[in-house]
Amino acid sequence: MDKRLTRTDYLFALMFIFMLVCILGAFFYGLKIGQEKSDQKYEKILHADKAVAQEYGAYDQQVLVSYYHTIFLPFREFQNKWFELMSQIEAGNSTVDASAVLKELSKLADEKYTALQSKNMPATSPLLVQSHQGYLKSLKLFADTLKGYQSKANGLSGPQLLDAIQKDAYFVEAKTQALTAQKNYFDSIVAWNGTIDPDIENFDPNNNANLDQWRAMNLNVKNLYITAKLLKNKSFAPFYPQDLTIRIDEFIASGEAKKLNVNDVNQTMDLLLSTNAVRSGDFVKGKAKWYANEPLPQLPFFSDVT
Repeated sequence: MDKRLTRTDYLFALMFIFMLVCILGAFFYGLKIGQEKSDQKYEKILHADKAVAQEYGAYDQQVLVSYYHTIFLPFREFQNKWFELMSQIEAGNSTVDASAVLKELSKLADEKYTALQSKNMPATSPLLVQSHQGYLKSLKLFADTLKGYQSKANGLSGPQLLDAIQKDAYFVEAKTQALTAQKNYFDSIVAWNGTIDPDIENFDPNNNANLDQWRAMNLNVKNLYITAKLLKNKSFAPFYPQDLTIRIDEFIASGEAKKLNVNDVNQTMDLLLSTNAVRSGDFVKGKAKWYANEPLPQLPFFSDVT
C-alpha cells in the first residue's frame, strides 16, 4: 500500500537534518577553538623555554671568558701602560720626554681601539655589548686627549701636565666610559652567578651599604657594588674592584672600622683610597683565606696578578 509523506513528516525531517548540521558545526567549531588554544598554550611554553635558554647562555662562563680575553684584557693593557707612564711624568724625571710619552700612549690607545673595533659580542648579552662600546669610547677619548697635549707637554712640569690632563673634559669622559664599561662587566658576572644560584641576594649599588649589609653580600655582589662607587666617584685606578673589596673585608675584620667609628662601606672606601691602601694583586694574595667558598667564574684576574 502506497503511503505518502505528509507535510508534517517533511517538516520533521528538515528539522532533524538542520539540527544534525548544527550539531556537526558546533562540534567542528569547538574542535578548531580547542586546537587554537592548545597551539597558543604550547607556543607560549616553547617561547618561554627559548627565553630561559637564551638568558642562561647570555652570561655563561664561556661568554665571560671570551669577553675577558678579546675586550677587557686589551683595554687593561692600555690602562696598565697609562698608569706606568703617568707615574714617570709625575716623578718629574728630567730624562723623561713627556711629549714622546704621550705620543706612545696615544698610539697604543689607537691600536687597542682598532683591535676592539673588530670584535663583537652577542646581542643576547647586552651588558657585555654595552661594556664593549664603553671601552671603545674610552680609548677614543684617551687618544684624543693625549694628542691634544703632545705639542705642549714639554713646556709644562710633570705635575702641571698631569693636572691639566686630569681637568680636561675629554679625559674626564674617558674615565667615565671606562668605569661604566667595568661596571657592566661585573654586572654580567653577577648575572652569571644568578644562573648557578637563582636565590642570590642582590643589593642596589645606588644605595649606601652599612657594614652589616656589606657582610651579607656574596663576593660578586660586593665587587659590583665597588664598581658602582668607583664610577660615581670617577675613581680610575690601577687596581681591580676585587682588590678594594678584600681590603674592605680585612679592614672591618681587623676591628679598625669600629675603632675609627666607620659605619658604612663608603666611609671605608674613602679612607682606604685616601691612604693609598689598595694595590693590584691584593685580592689574589688573600683569596684563599677570605673567599675559598665563594662562587667565581674562572677569569684570570681572579687568580693571577695581570
